[in-house]
Amino acid sequence: MNRERMSGVLLHVTSLPSRGGVGDFGPAAYGFVDFLAAAKQRLWQVLPLNPPGHGSSPYSALSAFAGNPALISVERLAEEGWIAKERVEAFCAEDAAGGLTAAAERKLPLIEEAAGNFLDRAGDEARARFAKFCEANAGWLPEYAAFNVLRRRFGDVGWNQWPEEFALRKDGALAAFETEHGRELAVQQAVQFFFDEQWHALRAYCAKRGIKILGDVAIFVNYDSADVWTHPELFELDEKGRMVRVSGVPPDYYSATGQRWGNPLYRWDVLKKRGFDWWVARVRRSLALYDMVRLDHFRGYEAYWSIAAEEKTAANGQWVKAPGIELFERLKEVFGELPFIAEDLGLITPEVVELREHFGMPGMRVLQFGFSDRGAHIYLPHKYVPNTVAYTGTHDNDTTLGWWKSGATAQERAHAQRYLQPVRQDEEIVGAMMRAAARSVARLCIFPMQDVLKLGSEARMNTPANRLGNWTWRFEQGALKPEIAKELAALMELTDRDGVKAE
Repeated sequence: MNRERMSGVLLHVTSLPSRGGVGDFGPAAYGFVDFLAAAKQRLWQVLPLNPPGHGSSPYSALSAFAGNPALISVERLAEEGWIAKERVEAFCAEDAAGGLTAAAERKLPLIEEAAGNFLDRAGDEARARFAKFCEANAGWLPEYAAFNVLRRRFGDVGWNQWPEEFALRKDGALAAFETEHGRELAVQQAVQFFFDEQWHALRAYCAKRGIKILGDVAIFVNYDSADVWTHPELFELDEKGRMVRVSGVPPDYYSATGQRWGNPLYRWDVLKKRGFDWWVARVRRSLALYDMVRLDHFRGYEAYWSIAAEEKTAANGQWVKAPGIELFERLKEVFGELPFIAEDLGLITPEVVELREHFGMPGMRVLQFGFSDRGAHIYLPHKYVPNTVAYTGTHDNDTTLGWWKSGATAQERAHAQRYLQPVRQDEEIVGAMMRAAARSVARLCIFPMQDVLKLGSEARMNTPANRLGNWTWRFEQGALKPEIAKELAALMELTDRDGVKAE
């Protein structure tokens, strides 16, 4: 892990003010990178870039390997000649009402039309790049394409509701399907090629400006995913493909029944016998997309909460040990240094801390949590160690301003006043929290974009356990004011996070 002091901004790609109703890899993304460089930020943290299933959660994906087609810029596809500019202009001029899901649904036909044009008209150089991409991703790409086409054919229901010959992957049925639907499968692969080319171009633009990408890997995968459909032997399923046990977290201060997430659990014994091959492939793909990786729900690599699938809540579960040491030793053997950040928030045991420290992974500390009266002082800067990532908040928190105005208790506000400095106006709390995080000894410091813009609860990205209204926030065109970048750059210089060696 890099030992320099640096700072970054947490902003998911969908939150960019791109035209057409959903943030993407187009001009707005490059403008954001320019803003980061001007503000002397050296990290851009994104949420998982995988295709979401029903709903818009990037943590509930149809594939742990594929990219979200909605992030592809149709403007760039037009520049490359794969679709008429007039078609793109008409799409971008449409009313963006309906939210992220509706925008993505309107966009997908354009992207697939462009993919068809690419297959028909691409020259030798482009075809060679496409062939190289397909070869490099042969371990997941054909299966994901088949999963996507089948899912559409059966009305977008989960794979467990498909006819049995497809749900259970009978060889004859799949072979006949692939022969009959070869064009559709090729289109899906070309869409993924577009994603890869545009993302790597954007990542190269970041690299030229000294900005690294911090990605995000969810520990579990969706039951309705290409991963589970393709590799049922790696998950706790019965002979009919039904889940036996599922993921979650036990009852705690916040919930008397815990949280039943409902993801299928891994058969870690099978994975271990196979040298954790699926995880090696997953990390290889992640390291091809990102410079650094945040491991969500890190405590699950040490032990996970196992719930019988028939249980309606998470109350009746049990802790089961996971082979975290063996997994990370295998990954280290394959990849060398592991550029991982451990999401170790919540109730963490000494065994989880030992696992994280054994591999030298920095943990996370969120300032908002530090002012609680429930013994959360570990989240305050005086408790930090250098191998830490300091956050004012995450995608699961309210914004700092929103927390201060309506989420914090009177006692929490009083604690914050004492610890930071007198806060006379509500907006001052945001700057005070950002300065506290930046001044800390934590080598990495990350601010949600909502805090950079000093926005309130209306800009919250996600409220855990709420099924509606999440993941839709986008910042407005014109919000990236030069004075904001200048102020942030000055803080970076003062706290030695600007990339210049301190005397």
